[in-house]
Amino acid sequence: MPGWTVTTAGGIAGYIGSTWEIAETVGYSGRPLDVLVALTPQAIIAGAQLVQHNEPVLTLGISDEDIAAYVSGFAGHDLRRPFEETAADLPQVISRATVSTGVIRDGILRTARTLAAGRGLIDTGGGIDRLSWQAAGWQDLVQMGALAELRLTMVEAAERFAGAKVPVTPGPGDFVRLWTGLADPPTVGQNLLGQQEFTAAVGGLEPGGSALLVISSGLYSHRGTDWRRSGLFDRLTVVQGETRYQPGADSYHMVRKLRPGDAPEVKEISLFHLPPSIDPLVPFAVELRATRPAATGPDLALTLSAAYSLPETFRTAPTPEAEPLWRQAWRQDRGQVIVLAAALAALGLVFLAQEWITRRPALWRGLRLGFLGFTLVVLGWGFGAQLSVVQVVAFLHSLLNGFRWETFLIEPAIFMLWAFVALGLLFWGRGVYCGWLCPFGALQELVNAAAVKLGIRQITVPQALHERLWIIKYTAFVAIVALSFYSMHDALVLAEVEPFKTAIALRMLRAWPFVLFVVALLAAGLFIERFYCRYLCPLGAGLAIPAKLKIFDWLHRRPQCGRECRLCETRCTVGAIDAVGRINPNECVLCLRCQVIMNDAATCPVLKRRARAEKGTA
Repeated sequence: MPGWTVTTAGGIAGYIGSTWEIAETVGYSGRPLDVLVALTPQAIIAGAQLVQHNEPVLTLGISDEDIAAYVSGFAGHDLRRPFEETAADLPQVISRATVSTGVIRDGILRTARTLAAGRGLIDTGGGIDRLSWQAAGWQDLVQMGALAELRLTMVEAAERFAGAKVPVTPGPGDFVRLWTGLADPPTVGQNLLGQQEFTAAVGGLEPGGSALLVISSGLYSHRGTDWRRSGLFDRLTVVQGETRYQPGADSYHMVRKLRPGDAPEVKEISLFHLPPSIDPLVPFAVELRATRPAATGPDLALTLSAAYSLPETFRTAPTPEAEPLWRQAWRQDRGQVIVLAAALAALGLVFLAQEWITRRPALWRGLRLGFLGFTLVVLGWGFGAQLSVVQVVAFLHSLLNGFRWETFLIEPAIFMLWAFVALGLLFWGRGVYCGWLCPFGALQELVNAAAVKLGIRQITVPQALHERLWIIKYTAFVAIVALSFYSMHDALVLAEVEPFKTAIALRMLRAWPFVLFVVALLAAGLFIERFYCRYLCPLGAGLAIPAKLKIFDWLHRRPQCGRECRLCETRCTVGAIDAVGRINPNECVLCLRCQVIMNDAATCPVLKRRARAEKGTA
C-alpha cells in the first residue's frame, strides 16, 4: 500500500506517507501540494514537512518559518481519540492563506488516517473492529465464529476418489481439515499469531484490503507446490457473489506456528492479503479444490467449501468522518455569509431598480458612497474579500489539472463574490465587481471624492492617450497567465502589480516598497479618478474578456449623446464614454453616474433645452 514503513533493530519505528500519493492533495493553484507525514506505531502524528507546492500565498507573503511552524503543529495528534475531542488542539488555518493552509491541514489528516487504517492502527468505521482486543484461546475463537471449518475424512475421501490411480486408503484421520477466517480483528489475529507476527501480517495491507488466515491439517495440502512455479495458489479460491479471487504469491505470508496452547496440531498456516474487491463485511466462501490422478481418463477433482461471515462481535458501527474543512468554514463564517448575501441581494436590487434610483440624484449619491464605504471597510478590511488575478490563474490551472469545488469553497466570502460576479458578467458586465464590490476600487473612489471636495483639480487625460494606456492592463493580464504556465513563482511576482494584498489584506503593514507603490497609486488617483482601475489592473482586464458575453444592455443613451452633448463623457469615472457618446463595456464600472446625469433635468443639457422649448411653446 502507499507509504513507507520505517524499521529499526527493535522493530517498526513508524510510517511515512505523502499527501500527494495517498490523499492526492491539490492546492489552490491546481497543482500538487505534497507534505510528508510521519506516524508512530501508536497512531500518533510524529511530524509533518512541506516538500512541494505552487501555492500563491505560500510563495509570497507567508514566511517559511510560518509554514514550518504550522505543519509541525500537527505533531502529537492522536488518531485513536475521537476527532471532536482533538480538533481544538489542531493548528488553525493561517489568516490570509486560508485556502492553502486549509488544504494542507486536510491533506495531513487524511493521509495520517489512511496510513493508520491501512496498518491496522485505528478503526476507520469500515466495519471491522481493528482496535478491541481480549485474550482468547482456540476454542474461544471457534465458538465466536472467528473461523469457518471444512473437513473431509479419509473414509469420505476414499469414496469420493474411487477410481484414482493411487487409491486413498480409508481409515482414521482426515484427508483434509481446514479452518479459515479474517485475521484483521486483533482478538483473532493477535491471539492466533502473536503481537509481532500479527503486526507484520496486517501492516502491508492496502486501503480497503483484509487478511485471510487459512489453517489446515491432514494428508492434503491447501497450498501444494505448484504455486512456487506459477505464482498462483490454484487450490484456493475466495468466492463472493460474482467475484472469484485466487491468491497469488505476492499476497502470501507464511506463518510457522499458532500461539494458543489449545490449538490443534496443524500442518500448514497461510495468511493471504485480500484485495478491496473482496468486501470483508459481506459473507464469502473459501473453496478448496482437491484432485487425484485417475486410473484412466482425466484427473478426479472435487471442490470443498467453507462459508465465512465476519461475526458481529468483530464489527463496529461506522464512525463519521471529520467534517470537511469547507463545511467547517461555512459554519464558522455564518455571520459573514449572511451579511455578504444581504449586501449582494441589495446590490442586485440597485441594478434592477437603477432607473428609479438614478432619477433621484441625492439617493443615488448616498447609496453609492455608502456601499463603497461598506465594500472597503466590511468586505475588504473586515472580511478580506478582495478578489485577485491570482485567483483567476488558480482557477485556470485547476481546470487543467483537476477541478475540485472543495478547494474554492474553503473561503466562503471569496466564493460568494466570484459566484455573484460570474452571474453579473452575463447581466451587467465587469462593472458589477469593479464598480461596487472591489475594496481597492472603493478606496480609490472615496479618496478621489475627498480630493474633489477639497478642491484638488482633476486632470483630463486626452482620449488618444487614454485609450492607448489601456494596453498596459491587458498586457499585464496576459503576461501573468502565460508566465504561470512556465513558473508560478515568477507569475506571482509579476502579479504584485496588484496593490490589493498590501492595501487591503495586510492593511499597509508590509515592507516599504509595497506601501510606497500603494501610496503612489492613491496619489495619482487624487488627480485622475480610479487611475489604477483605468490603466493598470490585470483583474479588471481579465473580467472584461468574459464580459463580452453580456446579454443585456441596461445603460441608456440618447441620440444627442456625443453629438450635441458630451457632459457624461467628461464626468465618467473611468473614461469609458467615447467622443461620440458610446459606452465601452470593457471599461465601464457601472457607477450609474451617466444615468443620473441623463435623468437630471437640472444637469442634462438635452433635458434643459427641452424644458426651455416646452416653456417657450407654452
